[in-house]
Amino acid sequence: MSRIPLPTPDSMSDDQKRVYERIVSGPRGRLVGPLRAALHNPELAERWQALGALLRFGTSLPPRVSELAIVVTARRWNSQIEWHIHAQAARAAGISDAVLDAIQHRSEPAFDNRDDEIVYAYACQLQETGQVEPALYAEAVRRWAAVGVVELTAVIGYYTMVSMTLNAHEIPMPDDAPAPLDVPEQDGRPALSRLAPLAGQGKA
Repeated sequence: MSRIPLPTPDSMSDDQKRVYERIVSGPRGRLVGPLRAALHNPELAERWQALGALLRFGTSLPPRVSELAIVVTARRWNSQIEWHIHAQAARAAGISDAVLDAIQHRSEPAFDNRDDEIVYAYACQLQETGQVEPALYAEAVRRWAAVGVVELTAVIGYYTMVSMTLNAHEIPMPDDAPAPLDVPEQDGRPALSRLAPLAGQGKA
């Protein structure tokens, strides 16, 4: 159960209904996840949904790149809803079940192409250290140009915010789905998940 009340169509103000209708009529198709909390401030929800739609559906990056970065972020933050939604999207974009299973269980994935390795290592390094090694950054620029690397970094940052919102407010899973991720503990409290580095990629 959510820690805060979540607006429903019957309880929404006119401003909330306006944003809600924009969300459900767009590519998302329904209101799930962090926007349920953001609707407490309709202006925040309006800008949030526009940024999210741009980063998910309007960048120069292939969906495979974006969705892989998102599931790495979801695993790092133990974000149940984010994983539930985006593991399906990553699978549809071409990420194999074996790779998704490895990330879900915090094991080293075995990728079959270099682009996936770069995305995984980039997302891991940024999540674990707050930095990206120069050689890896340069390789990402060669693959996706400056605009693509700016977008990739923004995707990771945006879905970190999504994860924090879902976790802080304990937004419930959609459709009564079970929580897909185990949550490690440290000193009896939930801890962030460590991400398995790729061999030869240094600390990730």
